Amino acid sequence: MTASVSTGPGLLSRLINGLLSIKPVANFAKSKARKMMIDRAENMGVPWTSEARSLQNRNWDREFQQVQNPTLVYPDYYLCSFHAYDQGNLSWEAASEVEVAAKAVHAHIWPGAGVEGDSRLRDSYHQVILAQIEDSPQAILDLGCSIGMSTVALQKLYPQASLTGLDLSPYFLAVAQYKSQEQHPDITWVHAAAESTGLPNASFDLVSACLIFHELPADASRQIIQEARRLLRPGGHLAIMDMNPQSEIYVKMPPYILTLLKSTEPYLDQYFSLDIEQAFVEAGFETPTITRNSPRHRTIIAQVNTPS
Repeated sequence: MTASVSTGPGLLSRLINGLLSIKPVANFAKSKARKMMIDRAENMGVPWTSEARSLQNRNWDREFQQVQNPTLVYPDYYLCSFHAYDQGNLSWEAASEVEVAAKAVHAHIWPGAGVEGDSRLRDSYHQVILAQIEDSPQAILDLGCSIGMSTVALQKLYPQASLTGLDLSPYFLAVAQYKSQEQHPDITWVHAAAESTGLPNASFDLVSACLIFHELPADASRQIIQEARRLLRPGGHLAIMDMNPQSEIYVKMPPYILTLLKSTEPYLDQYFSLDIEQAFVEAGFETPTITRNSPRHRTIIAQVNTPS
């Protein structure tokens, strides 16, 4: 299916943007959004506070030194508040709360899913990949891998493949290194920007990006798709799973909830208005398939366009 594309934020969205440009209002909205997520997690039995505190109290020096690229220059778009964290993804607080936050945010995608909502969402993505990619990839790159939840899930899906997880946050990668070292010690963790990975040309059969594009400005999204094309071997695929701008859930979202959401997602308007199908084609991919894999998510898959 081909999704229609909005040319820009509507009147309500522009009004909310105006409100969020007022710092006290933005800070209040971020605080409310954060409290809502923590309360949701605790109410469903996810011990947000205790799990986060346990990770925050650990000494991370060894893992941090193992994964950090000290010469990396962060793109400007990354140096802003994300997900109600003033330092965005560059903090131990953010890294310690990724997993519990995912369980809270994805708990109500399907009625009654609860704490299983996050794993069910990832499974729905994988089912689309399995249905549309015939050959099992031997080398997989997980862009924007965060603390490695998506990377480990891909390793379980394709146990014979070599996995590389790449992220801009050394804090996230340190947690990924720690969590994977016993059961998945062969995963390689790379501290780099997804639009400039520094990895060799044509070195992967599958590049996956799970839940990162809604956190990107449009220019960065296009650059990442172009970089994925460079990294893929002939016949390789790029797969993206993210929010579906055409979902009725977002179209009908109450203004109060939309305000809270946008207070934690600074590039949401750019993502919702990006013609991602065109970005794939311009980068050298065949026309992608776009599949709804949850009531509010879509999976986009395209194969490298090989000239005849």
